[in-house]
Order: sequence, then C-alpha cells, then structure tokens
Amino acid sequence: MATLKTSPSPASVPQAPKVGLRWGIILLLLLGAVVNYLDRSNLSIANTTIAAEFGLSSTQMGLLLSAFLWPYALANLPAGWLVDKFGPRKMFAWASGLWSIATILSAFMNTYSLLYAMRMLLGVSESPFFTSGLKVTERWFAKNERGLPTSIINTGSQIANAIAPPLLTVLMLTMTWRGMFIFVGVIGLIIMLIWLKVYRDPTFAEKQMIKGTDAVAEQTLNAKAAADAPKANWGSLFKHKSTWFMIIGNFGIMFTIWVYLTWLPSYLEKEQGFTLKETGWIASIPFVAGIIGVLLGGFISDFFIRKGVNVVTSRKVPIVGGAILAAASVAPIPFIDSTVVSIVLLSVGYFASQLPSGVIWTLAADIAPGEQVASLGAIQNFGGFLGAALAPIVTGYILDTTGSFNNVFLLGAGLLLMGAVSYGVFLKKPIAKAIH
Repeated sequence: MATLKTSPSPASVPQAPKVGLRWGIILLLLLGAVVNYLDRSNLSIANTTIAAEFGLSSTQMGLLLSAFLWPYALANLPAGWLVDKFGPRKMFAWASGLWSIATILSAFMNTYSLLYAMRMLLGVSESPFFTSGLKVTERWFAKNERGLPTSIINTGSQIANAIAPPLLTVLMLTMTWRGMFIFVGVIGLIIMLIWLKVYRDPTFAEKQMIKGTDAVAEQTLNAKAAADAPKANWGSLFKHKSTWFMIIGNFGIMFTIWVYLTWLPSYLEKEQGFTLKETGWIASIPFVAGIIGVLLGGFISDFFIRKGVNVVTSRKVPIVGGAILAAASVAPIPFIDSTVVSIVLLSVGYFASQLPSGVIWTLAADIAPGEQVASLGAIQNFGGFLGAALAPIVTGYILDTTGSFNNVFLLGAGLLLMGAVSYGVFLKKPIAKAIH
C-alpha cells in the first residue's frame, strides 16, 4: 500500500514577514522623524515673532532655543532603558503623544517661564523616538540589511531641516505662530494613532525567516541575560570602553552638525552677505545634501557586510570616512574668499557629517546585547547631544570674543577628527562578547 505524504501544518512552517509591513513600519517611523524635527524647528522659525511678543532679549531667546537640548540629552539615558524594557510600540506611542501635547500646549503659553517649561517637556518626551526606531530595525531586519532602514528613519531629520523654513513660515503667516504649533502637534497625534493601529513585534517564526539561525542564538542569549541580570543591567554598559568611545565619538560629530542647525543662517547673512530671503533658500542646500548622506551611509555599510567584511568594521567605514571628509571640508572655509566655494564646502561638509548619522545607531544594535540595544543607542545619543547642546553656546561665545566664525569651523574640524579617531581606532570589541 502506498504511503500518503503529509504536508507540514502551516503553523510548523516559518512564515516570511510581509515585506509591506516591514517597510510600512519604516515609512511610518520616517514620518514620525519628520514631525519630531518639525516640533524642534518651530521655535526657530517663530524666533523673532515670539521675541517681539514676549519682549525677550537675544540672550533670553538663546536660552529658550537651548531649553530643548539639555533635557533631551539627559532623558536619552533612561529613555533607552525604557524602550528595552517596554518595547518600541508602547514607548513610541507615549513619546509621540506627549511631545505632540507639549507642542499644542506651547501655543497657549503667555509667559516666558511656561513656554520654557514646555520646551523642556518637549525635549524629555522626544528622547525615546530614535531609540524606538533602533529597536524596531533590530527586531525586524537582519544585520546585513538593517543599515538602510535605520538610515531611512534618520533621513527624516534631514527632510524636516530642509522643508521646515518654507513650510513652517507659510503656516505661521497664515495661522500665526500659535496656530502653527497646534497644527504640527495635531499631526503628531495622528501619527501616534496610526502607529498603535499598525505596529506589532515580529513572531518567532518571522524572526527565523529574517535572521535565520541567529534568531535562535539571540533567544538563547536573551534568556541567559535575563538569568544573569546583575551583569546585563543598564549601568553595566558604562563599564565597557566601547561605550565611552561611542559617547566621545558621537560628541565630536554632533557638535558640528548642530553648529549648522543653529548658526548656518546667521553665518550666511553676516559673513556671506545674503539677505534673509536668500538665506532661506541657500541654507536648505546643505540639508538636502544631508538627506543623500544619511541614505548613502546606510547603503555603504550594508554593502561591505554583504561582501563579507566584519560587521563592526563595515559600520565604521562611513562613520570614520564621513567624519574625516567633513573635517577636511569645513577646516578650509576660514581661508576661502569665494562665496560659491564656501557654500560648496559647507554642503560637502554637512553631507559628509551625515554619512555616519544612521550608521551610528545601527552600530549600537550590532555591538550591544539584544536586551540592551536601545540602552546603548540612547547612551551614545546622550553623548552626541551633549555636543549638540554645547554647540550654540560655544559658537556664540566665539562670535562675541572674536567677531568671526573662523575659529568655529576650526574647532568643528578638530572635534570631527576626534570623533573619527574615537570610532576608528579605539572602538573594537562588541559589548555583547564582554557581557556574555
């Protein structure tokens, strides 16, 4: 009698994750990143209007503009731990809801202190966003493919930087600065609702299809970490040299990026002689170049991995190469008389400084244990935003004492090289191996 062949039950066969779902989640995070940065930019666009309405001095306005950065930098430390503990679905929903509410409430503030408090709340509430995105790519993509989706998410900040001046100015002129704040805040609430409807973590079968045997190894490592909790807690990351070199490296790179974000319009007006209207368009050129830089950095790192290069080395190629190219671009600017050449160098410099942007986050996912990915990413981002918070203050001091941006560019180049050395020379050992 012939034996009947039985097919395996559908439940026993790992089902491939839906391509549309994976990339739909990335698209939603990209939109979230754009809104996230529009919320940061709205005060800069309304700068002079709010200063006139509240009767603020330049110093008071400068402090208000920096009110977001320090809380954001500090809140990144617990934010990463919270994302690891509660997962990206809950934390992104809470973060986007809270930052949207903070933005909407800002429209109703009538005193300097209350508006300042809302900017601090905005900084705290936005801190889990990029760590949530990092956790999503770590869960939904294999090591040799997660560089691109992580970079796509980080492209949102560059898209927002490029479109914020014209878009937010139009909104402010048509519905006042208060209406502009409300409008952007409502968009954030809509993103939150869509996220809650769409996002879920992959099943174990989907993880097997995404990561192959790595999924089983990952589950084993996570189980071991859970059983060995004292060695795998959040604070243990600071015991490793790799963590500190990531903090130092990101500090050096982010300092120069935030000089661009806070002082580029002023440089174009004061030292290059452009009008306010001309500055609005010319200032967008480096940020458009930055969009290309973020995407290219992710592509480069994934390309090297597919060619068989070590994962950490593959991530370091665009990080170190980008930092060196950015330093080589901004350092000569003080010695250039041509406006066109200066703008080209500024654009190349910002493009190069963005090559590491998404890859830095991906690197954290590659060298951290699975249960500490968001924590390490947040700690690294904390270091970066210490540099970001100091950038406008140090730049202002240099301008007050020298009357020129020359030393700002030279300092930025030096810090970029420091970042390149920190990542390229001293970052060697994956933290996962040190803990387990």
